[in-house]
Amino acid sequence: MKFSVLSSALSSHLQMISRVINPKSPLPILDKFLFTLEGKRLTLTAADMETMMQTFIDLDSAEGSGSVALGSKLLLDTLKEFGDMPLEFNVEDGTLATSIKSESGVYNLVAEDGSEYPKMRTLGDGASQLTLSTEVLNMGLNRTVFATADDENRPSMNGIYFDITMNDLTFVGSDAQKLSCMRTISARGEQDCSFILPKKPTNLLRAISPKVGGNLQVKFDDKNAVFTFENYVMVCRLQEGKYPNYKTVIPQNNPYKVTVDRVSLLNTLRRISIFSNQALNLVKVELQPNRMTVSAQDIDFSISATEDLVCSYDGDPMKIGFNSTLLVEILSNLPCDEVVLELADPSRAGLVVPLAQDENAETRMLVMPMMLND
Repeated sequence: MKFSVLSSALSSHLQMISRVINPKSPLPILDKFLFTLEGKRLTLTAADMETMMQTFIDLDSAEGSGSVALGSKLLLDTLKEFGDMPLEFNVEDGTLATSIKSESGVYNLVAEDGSEYPKMRTLGDGASQLTLSTEVLNMGLNRTVFATADDENRPSMNGIYFDITMNDLTFVGSDAQKLSCMRTISARGEQDCSFILPKKPTNLLRAISPKVGGNLQVKFDDKNAVFTFENYVMVCRLQEGKYPNYKTVIPQNNPYKVTVDRVSLLNTLRRISIFSNQALNLVKVELQPNRMTVSAQDIDFSISATEDLVCSYDGDPMKIGFNSTLLVEILSNLPCDEVVLELADPSRAGLVVPLAQDENAETRMLVMPMMLND
């Protein structure tokens, strides 16, 4: 088979799907890209044991058909050194001897028979589906992935939970100490259903969705999911297990509400946390009418720090402890000017929400409190 393709187009497509490849794959052929030519459409595939991604390029010139596997590192390193120029690929039938011809040279590669490459998984009967925009997908993933766990004992919490109803879609991430969820009415399912997306495919989707734009279709059964964009398809194995009932841990009645500038609070926490006990990362938040005092101390080293912040608060005086690392993570992942900290009492979880929510979407982040000695 023979085809011509622009080096820049080929390089950008391969760079995108190369994120799937695991450098320590137990199958040597998974260190390679699969090139499949049918008519004038070139399909490029990369895979590991759990995830496969394909992309498509429509060609102006092509002859024959077939599939070969080419080494990913050698190919990517070679394409980096070309400018934007046409390249001619030629694969000999039988021997699979492969050459790349540029304007000034010829490069010979070793190829493997594409029939040895793993096949794309198919979904079972009765698969569920929904359609959503890449903007909504990216927003949901970005606002929840930071809260997911890395816990071998609770594998179901190591991914993002997609809670789909006929009215809305909610993205959820949690490690039991913090929780982040984003509910949107811009996407909905044909029935109530759910799945847990592991972190690797999550990060692949975060990389691809801002670049392709438009809408995508998601189809899934109890084992696998297929994400279909205009020129990309990703198939991945889903995280097994049952996700905890996140709705029961989100406090509904929080009489005390504090409105504060997000960046000011974030910077204060970063400074104050330096003076906390590094094993606990405990900071104390003391609330008075229209004033918030953030403090920390490390008795072992005889150090302490205190800062006052202007806020909007008219409730009773309160002292509550938080893990500064968790609070910094939450504030860093809320793209807004002001946040509202909703509290009930020092022993119950606090909610952090944007003062101004996005259109058609609501974001809520939960952080568990820490016990204070005073």
